[in-house]
Amino acid sequence: MNLSRIIERHAQFAPEQVALHFDGQDIHYPHLWERICRATAVLQAQGVAAGDRVAWLGLNDPAMLVLLFALARIGAMLLPLNYRLAGAEHAAILTDARASLLVHDGSHQPQAQALSGGGLVRLLPGDALAGDAAPGDTLVGDAAPGDTLVGDSALSIGAGAVPALAGNDASPVLLVYTSGTSGRPKGVVHTQAGLLWNCINATHAQDLTARDHVLTVLPLFHVGGLCIQTLPVLHAGGSVTLHRRFEPGRWLADVQARRPALSVMVPATLRAVLEHPGFARADLSSLRMLVAGSSVVPMGLIEAFHARGVPVGQVYGATETGPVSIYLRRADALRAPGAAGKAGLHVAVRLVADNGDDVAAGEVGEIWIRAANLMQGYWQDGDNPSFRDGWFRSGDLAHQDSAGFYWVVGRSRDLIISGGENIYPAEIENLLLAHPQVVEAAVIGQPDPRWGEVAVAIVVCKPGTTLDAQSLLALLEGRIARFKLPRRVLFRGELPKTALGKVQKAQLLDWVRQG
Repeated sequence: MNLSRIIERHAQFAPEQVALHFDGQDIHYPHLWERICRATAVLQAQGVAAGDRVAWLGLNDPAMLVLLFALARIGAMLLPLNYRLAGAEHAAILTDARASLLVHDGSHQPQAQALSGGGLVRLLPGDALAGDAAPGDTLVGDAAPGDTLVGDSALSIGAGAVPALAGNDASPVLLVYTSGTSGRPKGVVHTQAGLLWNCINATHAQDLTARDHVLTVLPLFHVGGLCIQTLPVLHAGGSVTLHRRFEPGRWLADVQARRPALSVMVPATLRAVLEHPGFARADLSSLRMLVAGSSVVPMGLIEAFHARGVPVGQVYGATETGPVSIYLRRADALRAPGAAGKAGLHVAVRLVADNGDDVAAGEVGEIWIRAANLMQGYWQDGDNPSFRDGWFRSGDLAHQDSAGFYWVVGRSRDLIISGGENIYPAEIENLLLAHPQVVEAAVIGQPDPRWGEVAVAIVVCKPGTTLDAQSLLALLEGRIARFKLPRRVLFRGELPKTALGKVQKAQLLDWVRQG
C-alpha cells in the first residue's frame, strides 16, 4: 500500500465526489486519480526513480498534490520549496537535498530558470504533469462498460488498472526544510506511513468525515497547509477548496459562497480576516470550527471569532511531528480557549526538565513527543540531539493542568532568566495584546550586567494611533511580577515573520542591539 491509494479508493467508492475545487473548477476523485497516473508516467519518463527528490516551486496548485501522490507511487520524495525564499536559499536547499528535478508553476518560471542555469537541477513545468498516460494506467476517450464518467473523460478504475510501483508505507515521501529562523535550515523526512498516521490523528482532532469540506489558504509548502486539513480531508473522502494564496477578502467570500466547515489559520491570517471591512457582516455559519496553528494565538483573536459563533480550535506541533500532535477539539475550544489542547489519540507526550526527568504536575517543562506520525529523521543528520530514542524534543515549554490541557508558554531558547527568575515571553505578549491599540507584540531578552537578562518589548500599534512606553507599562503594573516588566519598549511598523506567521525573534534581537 502507499499514500496514493486513498485517492484511488475514493475514486471507486465515490466517483461523483469532488476532491478539489480550484479556480472555479471541480476536480472529482476519478479525475484526480487520472491525473496522478498520468503524472506518474511523465515522471518515470523523466527518469525519476524510488528514493529520488523532486522539488516543487509554486503557489498552491492541484499540480503539487498530484505530484505528491505520483511520487508516492514511485517511491520518490516531494521537496516543496518556500516560494518566499531568495534564490540563493533555494539553491542551498536543492544542493543539500540533491534534488534531481524541479517542477514549477507558470508564475515561478523565471526563478526556476535561474536555478537551472548553472546545471543545478533539471526543470519540468507543472502543466507537463498532464502528459500522455503509460499503458495500463488510465483510459481517456470513449467510455467502456464499467468506466466512470467525469466531465469528458473516462477512467478505468477496475482491479489491476494501475501497475504496482515501488512506493510503500515505509518509503520516505516528503522532505520539508524548516524555516531556518536561526541557523541552517534542516531537512525533515516523513514517510508515507507517517503521513497516513497524521491523517488519522487529524481526523480525530477535527471529527473529519467524507461529508466535510475545507477551505485551504495556507501555503502547501508547509506541513500546516498540507497536513492539518488538506491531506486528512482527502484521506476521509471529503472536499478541498484550494486558494493559490491567502487573501482575507477572498477567504470571506468563499466562506459565504462555498460554505466550508473548516479552515486552518495562523494568528496573522486570523487578524487579517478580523480587520477586513467585510468581517462584521459576513455569514460564517457554515464554519464548524477554525483551527489555528503555528504559534500561540492571542486571546483577543480567539474571543473575536467566538463572539461570531465560530470556535477556534488549535493544533500544536512542528514540521518534525507531522504536525498533528496535541490538539484542541471543538468542544474543548469553548471550555479551554487558548490551550494547545490534549495529547493526540495516537501520541505520547512528556514535559521534561533540564535534567531529563518529567516535571511535577503543573510545572513547566519542555514538550517531548513520540508518535507514528513523527518524522523518520533529519536529512543527512542522524545524530541531531532534537530527535533521540524515538522522542522529538520540541524546544517548546508548557505546563499541563488538572484537566489534561497543555498550555504553551514559549520556546526554551526564548526563555528569559532575570536574576535567577524565569520570564516566559508569551505571558507578557498576551497582556500587551490586550491593549486596544496594540496590533502585535513580541518580548525578548536583552543581556544585562546586573540581572543577566531583562525583558524588552517590541510593539506594533494600529495605523493612525500612537502609544508611549509608560502607558503600556502601566497596563502591566499589578498584573505580573515586577521582575517580569519590560525594561525597554521599542515601537516598530511590523514584526519580521516566517511564511507561517511565526515571529523571527533572532532579527528582533538585532533590532534591540541596534537600539
